[in-house]
Amino acid sequence: MNLRHDNTRQHIIDIGYGIIAGKGFSSVGLNEILKTAGVPKGSFYHYFESKEQYGQALLEDYFANYLVGIDELLQAEAASSHERLMRYWQRWLDKQCAAACSDQKCLVVKLSAEVADLSDTMRITLRDGTDQIVARIAALIEAGVADGSLPPLAPLATAQMLYQLWLGASLLGKLHRNSEALDNAMQFTQTLFSR
Repeated sequence: MNLRHDNTRQHIIDIGYGIIAGKGFSSVGLNEILKTAGVPKGSFYHYFESKEQYGQALLEDYFANYLVGIDELLQAEAASSHERLMRYWQRWLDKQCAAACSDQKCLVVKLSAEVADLSDTMRITLRDGTDQIVARIAALIEAGVADGSLPPLAPLATAQMLYQLWLGASLLGKLHRNSEALDNAMQFTQTLFSR
């Protein structure tokens, strides 16, 4: 396959995302990504020095897109902070329930345990990306406390606890191949946010 892509670097990242989200980082060789992408190995090394640097770029791209999605969802002006937060958790529930019986689509869930001990660069990228997600959730909790749509909660501690809860529920959903843990996370979140 000899297709031309306007942005070969992004094309390699996009193709790799689908493969790595399904199989993991260590299980996927560069040849599989490049063959699927229809890109020669020389092109890969033009953009990335190593598979590890590629993994870092893949994660950076994942978080950039994820954060844009959060920002769009959470900045809806027609809703209270409480409603925007619940939209975020509902979207998580919907996506992870769909993934529970198929390939994992969340790279944080898929790769955190796998790469944390293999690549400090990728671990730091995962850490920084999840910190940005938690910061956005905390800002919205703070706004909800201020506008009265949420009970008085400590924004950062609550955001960290909820993010950890939902990550754990996503992992359990993957193990059990059902939505029970995610449904429990949603019920806890709704109770926590009720006034």
